[in-house]
Amino acid sequence: MKLRGLYAITDSQLLAGKFLDYVKAALDGGIVLLQYRDKSSDEGRRLREADALLKLCEGYKTQLIINDDADLAARLGVGVHLGQTDGPLAQARALRSRQTIIGATCHASIELAEQAAREGASYVAFGAFYSSSTKPNAAPASLTLLEQARSRLKLPICAIGGITLDNAPALIERGADLLAVVHTLFGADSAQEVTRRARAFNALFTPA
Repeated sequence: MKLRGLYAITDSQLLAGKFLDYVKAALDGGIVLLQYRDKSSDEGRRLREADALLKLCEGYKTQLIINDDADLAARLGVGVHLGQTDGPLAQARALRSRQTIIGATCHASIELAEQAAREGASYVAFGAFYSSSTKPNAAPASLTLLEQARSRLKLPICAIGGITLDNAPALIERGADLLAVVHTLFGADSAQEVTRRARAFNALFTPA
């Protein structure tokens, strides 16, 4: 599977009352990956929501990724995105097939990305590139970092943090394969607007 395009990340508060409707709208817009991100401790609800997302994604041939929770991902048989404090990536890879997507948060560090690549990551994520309400304290990443990563890594590169339709082209031009977006996609007044935004983001990608 070629990982290139819009990478949607859920936000439980932002999507309250319209969770599946807006996710379906994003899928209609052609997102490449969907990450379920929920930091609550309600394991039963998280399992129900993730399972519902998986069923939706299967209808679109879109891959579901679980943020930070390798156990939930393994239970559903889907990919996982691991931060630097979420346990060893190599161990997560050893328990999964090569086809299972494992993403790695690398902040603004080429060295962390190279380590993740050695340990079996499917893609590496850098950010935040712009101010982000999701991760307000993230160390800033630069466009130069993307260029360095593009020259040194063979993996798909994901950019995250405050990405909009206006600043996205520069990220793609410098080497981003995936744009991870939360508020710019889901902070919309209607499901139709979510679909429109997703299509607009994907239109920025020309075939590599």
